[in-house]
Amino acid sequence: MKIILLLLALFLGFGATYKKAANDMHVAATKHKQQMEQRELRSYPNLLPEVLIVAPKA
Repeated sequence: MKIILLLLALFLGFGATYKKAANDMHVAATKHKQQMEQRELRSYPNLLPEVLIVAPKA
């Protein structure tokens, strides 16, 4: 019985470790993707239109 509980705890520990590692890799990949997108956007000029607001003469 002790061996079964030990194996169950061992498998649960490995499963938790695997899940944490997978989550960490997902977070790292997302950050890397965002950094690559920011680097690409730095090469583009500012494409926002310039708006000039002028008040009418009263």
